[in-house]
Amino acid sequence: MTEREVYIAGWNKPSDWYRFRVRLLKEPNQGLWQQAFDDYFIKRLNLRYFNPIRILQENGTFAGEGFSIMAILCTLVEFLESTVRGLKYRFVKNKKDLAQFEYNISSEIFVDFLSKRKPFSEHFDGDLAFEFYKNVRCGLLHEAHTKAGWTIWAKSPDGIIVERESKIVYRDNFRDAFEVYISDYGKKLLTEKELQDSFIRKFDFICEET
Repeated sequence: MTEREVYIAGWNKPSDWYRFRVRLLKEPNQGLWQQAFDDYFIKRLNLRYFNPIRILQENGTFAGEGFSIMAILCTLVEFLESTVRGLKYRFVKNKKDLAQFEYNISSEIFVDFLSKRKPFSEHFDGDLAFEFYKNVRCGLLHEAHTKAGWTIWAKSPDGIIVERESKIVYRDNFRDAFEVYISDYGKKLLTEKELQDSFIRKFDFICEET
């Protein structure tokens, strides 16, 4: 019996990626990298994450859908940072057991993304990012609620993502920041070799683990 392939981005399967990967390595050019960004990165994010978020936003009642939206967005943070670095998560207790390009501590990846990647870094420093990780990300994903007084509001009129003192995160502004980040990442991916190597490595990992 032939093993069934899973989909990794829209209708694309690992076998599609491996064929496309050969072209990226043999004849890299901006057109091919734009195609990689569109057909694998953006398609994966839109169909699995941003389109469902849009449905929640357009059909919401402001009675609790913000929790689902924020939970979805929080799962993306680690993926985006690990894609930039070309890393994969491995569940081991001791870092000594990790191979090259593996990590086992999600908090470090999460905090680095919010505190070092624009536009998030304009709103988060390391301390605030870690507090957000503990009380919003971990609260939502492990216990289905925020902790330590944190609340989720729909939108800030002045574009603020997060308010440190009042412990408010604005879900729509947080979502919009992802669009800014991803647009900038897509432009850099066309020409920056280090990002390209990391991209290939990340999608290789995805295909290996499906």
